[in-house]
Amino acid sequence: MKMQVNNTNIVIKQSDITEEDTEAIVNAANSHLQHGGGVAGAIVRKGGKVIQDESNHIGFVATGNAAITGAGNLKTKYVIHAVGPRMGEGEEPEKLRLATWNSLRLADEGQIRSIAFPAISTGIFGYPIERCAEIMLEAVRKYCKGETKIQEIRFCLFDEAAFRIFCDTAETVLKK
Repeated sequence: MKMQVNNTNIVIKQSDITEEDTEAIVNAANSHLQHGGGVAGAIVRKGGKVIQDESNHIGFVATGNAAITGAGNLKTKYVIHAVGPRMGEGEEPEKLRLATWNSLRLADEGQIRSIAFPAISTGIFGYPIERCAEIMLEAVRKYCKGETKIQEIRFCLFDEAAFRIFCDTAETVLKK
């Protein structure tokens, strides 16, 4: 699925984010940037230990914030590590919105023109995929209504169910 918000193309696809050729991919990270499982583990396994080494140098990133590293052996140039909320910790919608927004801000600051997101916080952090889609897509819509040089934002969903949820939600949220 492809839509446009101002001058930015929004693409939703079912894919493995570690195979994306965007300038940056977003990692659904934990605050200590320890990339053991889920999307984070897959990124380090495919991209190499250098991603974890750079993350260790950064250290701690608060929930709702993001940090950037190189991408090692991945097709992309950068990995933006977005720390989303754990279900039940409180203020989850705002923290997820901020993690999305801060990832986009880092991309703009780094003059990155294309970025790919996973469904942040929906794995081991337990955030409901339907709410994630609403919050992330709304954050992207609002961000793209402002001044940005990002030309393409992709949402890469690993399974068919998540892909469908993001597509259905985009039909409503991105057309506001």
